[in-house]
Amino acid sequence: MQSSTNRIYAMSVARVYPLYIAKVERKGRTKAEVDTIIRWLTGYTQKGFESQLKKETNFETFFAKAPRMNPLRRLITGVVCGIRVEEIKEPTMREIRYLDKLIDELAKGRPMEKILRKNQPSK
Repeated sequence: MQSSTNRIYAMSVARVYPLYIAKVERKGRTKAEVDTIIRWLTGYTQKGFESQLKKETNFETFFAKAPRMNPLRRLITGVVCGIRVEEIKEPTMREIRYLDKLIDELAKGRPMEKILRKNQPSK
């Protein structure tokens, strides 16, 4: 039996991506904003990100091969699925939860400038 962590790592980003879009669109936000968040977090270009979706890359590989994880992601704090993201020790799971937290912020109507941690000192 696979652990839930291994199942999440093995899950295709392309499988979860439409769920992110549906979540934010229900709240009046857009696919373009989801893409902006993903590119900001990972350093993928739009073309590179779309290539990962087409290949059905799993979360573990998606984050491992990300061109440049944004150093400001360390400023992402708060609770996702009942767990404080800043306290997650396992690096890949923390990256997944950072993304989940950013999508949650978008769905809750937070301005993009704040979601992308603009004008904030880095830790």
